[in-house]
Amino acid sequence: MNCFLLFIPAVYPPPTAPAANMFGNVPGYEGIAAGGGGYLPPPMPLEPVAPPQPGPEQDNWSVPALSEDVASEAFKSYASSHCCYSSGPAEDGVITSMEPYNTFRYRLETYTESRSTELAHKPHEGEVADFYTQTAPQPWEIQVPVPSLFTNETKEIRVPYTSSIKVSGLRKQCWVCNGSGQKDAGNCTRCDASGKDRCTKCKSQGSTDCETCKGKRQLLTYIQLKVEWTNNVEDHVVEQNSGLVMDNLCSVSGKELFKNNHYLLYPLLGFPNPAISEASERLIREHQSKYAQTSRILQQRQTVELIPITKVNYKWKGNSHVYFVCGNEHQVSADYPATCCCVIL
Repeated sequence: MNCFLLFIPAVYPPPTAPAANMFGNVPGYEGIAAGGGGYLPPPMPLEPVAPPQPGPEQDNWSVPALSEDVASEAFKSYASSHCCYSSGPAEDGVITSMEPYNTFRYRLETYTESRSTELAHKPHEGEVADFYTQTAPQPWEIQVPVPSLFTNETKEIRVPYTSSIKVSGLRKQCWVCNGSGQKDAGNCTRCDASGKDRCTKCKSQGSTDCETCKGKRQLLTYIQLKVEWTNNVEDHVVEQNSGLVMDNLCSVSGKELFKNNHYLLYPLLGFPNPAISEASERLIREHQSKYAQTSRILQQRQTVELIPITKVNYKWKGNSHVYFVCGNEHQVSADYPATCCCVIL
């Protein structure tokens, strides 16, 4: 049903519901009637940036070498997990050499909270129409519990003192006279010159098929605050010229060498590999500049891992081939030499 909406006097104090552009006059929510308030600039941060910290101490920064048996089993498991891969290379291939290419990965996580506003409505279920009974709180003044740090979550909240009630009309515009009440220089017989046609979908009862009011006949309209917590993660992996595509390391883990978190981090100084220190300085600067414009930074965390990577050279049917075994998970990356086209009937 196409319901038409009319403002009626609220059945609770204060008096009548305001006009359609009422929300544009609410301090802190100007312009929302035009389609939403968008993301709102956060308040100025109160906490200082973390002071410089010394680099991590180099203590037992090594990972055990991968054995041929483990590399072979990882390759077999990899082949069996692909329906179009023949088992031949994994079962019959002969390892000729293994080379370690262990590398460092720097990860920066910036946990942010962003707030946006929009007009919303729901079926009225007895809620009080509190529009302008008090001054509505500013978007960033509304207290919302923060979830566990570094976890993504979204909450939608009705802004206090912005709710009013509308009635959901039971008639729609007449399709014969287009709401004019006149047709061919005379009264429209379809709608009896009223310009409104009886809705055949809900039989003008407003209680069965109306998708807007769900049969409640009244809508609660209000400003809705949307709060989003996002963990923004970015990695930098030190290239080792092994031939492995670094993107393949996104889903593996390594040996954790260093981790710290603070409201706003200071770059990691004095790391033995200068590429990690450079990545830390660059990513922290970029994150703080990028996310502080439209969201509030709640916490940052930086981690350095040593990712085990082993390049395995093997021969199969007289030809030389390569695969990589990566991470604590022994994940395999390979250009597999024996594939087929599966036909599913």
